[in-house]
Amino acid sequence: MSESEVVKVERYNGVSTIIMNRPHKRNAMSPELHVAMDSTLKELEKDNDTKVVVIRGAGGTFSAGQDLKEFFRAMEDKPAEAKHIQEIANRWRWERLYNYEKPTIAMVEGYCVGGAFMQLLATDFAIAADNATFSLSEVNWGILPGGLVGKVVADSVLYRHALYYACLGDAFDGKEAARVGFVNFSVPQDKLEAEVDKLAQKLMAKSPAVLTATKQAMRAVRTMDFGQAADYLYAKNAAIRANDPEQSYKTGMSQFLDKKTFRPVYEPFKLGTLLTDQSVKK
Repeated sequence: MSESEVVKVERYNGVSTIIMNRPHKRNAMSPELHVAMDSTLKELEKDNDTKVVVIRGAGGTFSAGQDLKEFFRAMEDKPAEAKHIQEIANRWRWERLYNYEKPTIAMVEGYCVGGAFMQLLATDFAIAADNATFSLSEVNWGILPGGLVGKVVADSVLYRHALYYACLGDAFDGKEAARVGFVNFSVPQDKLEAEVDKLAQKLMAKSPAVLTATKQAMRAVRTMDFGQAADYLYAKNAAIRANDPEQSYKTGMSQFLDKKTFRPVYEPFKLGTLLTDQSVKK
């Protein structure tokens, strides 16, 4: 794993936590941070020991958005470099995260402002501290929500919620972010790490192939009509059965119908049991 002063990685039991590490700037995103986040996510996606990726900020803050001085003002007379950095910034915060092979969780505390909504909404799941502060504040200083922020916000929550917070620029807390759908839920600050870990552990208990296909399918069908979605999901299911080392469908059916060893409403089938399940081999 490549090292960087502005991005750190902590690993434990299959979970890799990527830490945006500019606490003195409330983790405002500089060109250096964008480059480091892009390369770190790329490396972890192919790392066999990483099962779940968590994204958080150092020093008790998720991210205060773009670093206005380094990302904007310093680039004003460097159009080619500015274009290159903008492409990298959008790539890791949207294209790479949105289509990531492994489940991703945003852990939000402190501030989540402006451009930070992109990585917030590109992750598969998000848990916030009750007292976190969210703000689409661009309107207050005379611009539109930058980059792709306006688009991803409008696509992610009900239109009236998106319009209200984009046009008013009002700050809101983690409880409100959960109510309108920016995060899955919020918890007291002192329980945040434990709740993120609990979610990561539950995700790692699922079949990796089926989990990846499910999250990709849920994203893809949002822009399809019913016929397109039916065809896509049929093909996706066929692809899982052809490429799943766990043979999840057969293994799960055998454990439920033949062995009666799990209850699918309450728990996943037990991973790593294919070779000992003779009924699946037949």
